[in-house]
Parts: sequence; C-alpha cells; structure tokens
Amino acid sequence: MKTVLSNTEELLDRAAVQVKALLEEKPDAVLALSAGEDCLRLLERLAKMQQAGELRFSRAKFFAVTELCGGEHSVKDRLTKAFFRCTDVQEGNCVFLTEDNFAQYDEMLSEGGGIDLAILDIGLNARIGFNEPATPFDSLTHRQKLSDSSRRELAPLFGTEEKVPEYGLTMGIKTLVSARSIMLLATGESRAEPVFRMLYGRNDSFVPAAFLQIPLNVTVYLDGASAQKL
Repeated sequence: MKTVLSNTEELLDRAAVQVKALLEEKPDAVLALSAGEDCLRLLERLAKMQQAGELRFSRAKFFAVTELCGGEHSVKDRLTKAFFRCTDVQEGNCVFLTEDNFAQYDEMLSEGGGIDLAILDIGLNARIGFNEPATPFDSLTHRQKLSDSSRRELAPLFGTEEKVPEYGLTMGIKTLVSARSIMLLATGESRAEPVFRMLYGRNDSFVPAAFLQIPLNVTVYLDGASAQKL
C-alpha cells in the first residue's frame, strides 16, 4: 500500500494524474466509482480536465460501487451530476446498481473485463462502499443493511437520519479487492480515526477498509488532517 500525503488540491491533482495515466495506457479501462464527497471532488476535477481536452472517457466503462435502496438522493444522480453529464462518457458505458441487477453485478463486471481501477472513499466506521463492520472478506455485490453510523453520516444529504434509507447495495469486499488497482481518498479531521484503523488495524471483518492491506496495488491519498493520527 502506497500513501500519498499532500494538501487537498495537490492531492486531487495527483490522483487525477493516476487516472489519466491509466486511460492513456488503456482507453477502454473499467473504473468503479464511489460517490462520497472526496471522490466527487476528484470526479469534478477529472471532468474539468476532459473539458480542457487533457483526457477522454468515451471508451471507458464505469460501474457504480454503491446505491441506496430508495430515498431522494441516489448515487446514480450524484455521479451523473458531478461527472457523467458534463463529460464525453458514453451513456451505454455507465452501469448502476439496482435491486434488479445486483445479484448479477459481479458477472457483469467479469464480462466487462474486470475492474482496472476502483476509486474509493472511507466511512467514519472504516467501511468501504457500504461494506459495514462484520462484512466477510469473501462478500460479493450484495444488499446491505446500513449501520446507525452510516445513516448518521449520510443524514446531511437527506435532512434527517430518519429519511436515510435503511438498506443499500454495494460491491462486496472481494469484488473491490479484486480490482487491478485501487485508490482511496480521505480528507479532513473526521477521517483521521478510520484512516488509522485502515492502515494499522487487523485485516478482519470488523475494520472493512483494513482489507485494503491485502492487494498489492493500492494508493491512499491523504491530507494533513486525515493523516494526523499516523
């Protein structure tokens, strides 16, 4: 696992360079996208680069890492607004999780060539995707009951915790760690504790992000605040 420590703007620049390098080498790469605030900031940076002619997404394929089961603020809408709508991404190359397809999602990923790059963030309870503590390592894409911690974290989107859906859909841990490369972005003081647990915790199911210690090609992008406990 490689750790990159910088201020937020440089961190986003360096993460964007990694994505650009992948697409220059493999224009039809498969990317798995999360929709947390750190990932959305990166996607907005990538959209501006595409608009400036610095890279293209027209041949790349995109799979959403998560989706909420109901509610007004879907992952699909967030990714579309921040990235898909304002780039040359082809609509047919965007795949979103639904109640109808999640059981076949891993098969769809395999048929698409497998994930070349998973772009992730980390929850306050050290979840990745919606893989809550106690999710087993061998989990594939599944329907997940959201923990109270995750619902509190998502509450600002919905106004109150009570409006946050009780369930989400998520790529499993095995699905994510099978990616050929992974990047995780974490900024802000609130991410200091989960980042510490990710890097120094045992890679067991009670710290889902600690499973990222297993794959060889993982880059973690941190700012000073999120790295303060390291």
